[in-house]
Amino acid sequence: MTNFLPNLKLTSDCLPERVIVCGDQARAKIIAELMDNPIKLGENREYHSFLGSWNGIKVAVVSHGVGAPGAAVCFEELIMGGVQSIIRVGTAGSYQKDVQPGSLVISTAAVSCDGLTKQIMPPGFPAIADRTIVEALIHAASTNEEDLSVSVKEGMTLTLDAFYSGVLEFPHQLYKKAGVAAVEMENSALFVISSLKGVKAGAILAIDGFADAELREEYNPHNEVVGRAVNAGMKVALDAIIQV
Repeated sequence: MTNFLPNLKLTSDCLPERVIVCGDQARAKIIAELMDNPIKLGENREYHSFLGSWNGIKVAVVSHGVGAPGAAVCFEELIMGGVQSIIRVGTAGSYQKDVQPGSLVISTAAVSCDGLTKQIMPPGFPAIADRTIVEALIHAASTNEEDLSVSVKEGMTLTLDAFYSGVLEFPHQLYKKAGVAAVEMENSALFVISSLKGVKAGAILAIDGFADAELREEYNPHNEVVGRAVNAGMKVALDAIIQV
């Protein structure tokens, strides 16, 4: 049975079982262009979808925009469309001195400080990446270590809705002390929804600066070091997605 996916404006029969997702529409296009025979499947709002093949295996790439609620719409509809494995390629702010800008973090789990997951699951439900995808990402990164020329770590990440602060303080110091590696805006939604729906999901993140006020300098993610990490993350994700 073919399903129409109203927000992605796609039909389920055009989607393969393996999908890479990212926030940025431009990044989705770049990932697609790394593959063989890329084509655009459709676009609507922040959701731009592409299809190609990597080492002979079909892979789709779909952008999901910024923040858990909009990204969750993308994840839900991909799963409705029959997708079985999802890897998010994103960026994050570091909490730790040894997680430097220009490095990569493979997320093993997410601390859910977003609002979306609290509205779909009870408090305490864990947001955990699929272990087979984590292992595939680690293997892909280690196999291409010399070519990537970036540091790769694995660890917990934090998902937060707000990017700019208001009168309340961000919980950065608390989770820095707890050993969380980095903060971003979508992982918990991906991990919770994938667990709920019985599909595999993981994430690899390029570190684009320090989130911690004690370490943070002027935020500017548009530089060569971060760009190299973003490109490396794309290639690791492509190598990993065809293994799961």
